[in-house]
Amino acid sequence: MAPFIEGLQAVTVHVTDLEKARAFYSKILLLEEERPVPNIPRIIYKLHGTTTRLLMHVQDSTEGGREPGTVSGITFYCPDPVAACAIIQKKGGKIVDEPWTMQRGHSTVVRAVIADPDGNEFLLSSGM
Repeated sequence: MAPFIEGLQAVTVHVTDLEKARAFYSKILLLEEERPVPNIPRIIYKLHGTTTRLLMHVQDSTEGGREPGTVSGITFYCPDPVAACAIIQKKGGKIVDEPWTMQRGHSTVVRAVIADPDGNEFLLSSGM
């Protein structure tokens, strides 16, 4: 049987305030926002170098999924998490776990954990 998963299309993150989310993801993480969709209250970000999108919207009471502030386990590739954390902190972003170094086989990987205004956490990693 052939694999039926062909890629990662999007990651949805529920937020409580779209404008606070926009300030964090656009101005602190410097992600590029796609053009808004009229009459749909959501923000879509391009993840540089991929076809994957990061979607933000306020969760509807009839919608399933994780509540705002409960996302974790999503890893962003970042060649220099130390420099990224310095920029994020300078711009008012939250660093949950300061950068640390670990050995992965023959490679040295630097990682850090950041959080958006709702407390959704993301791992920054220089490698696998």
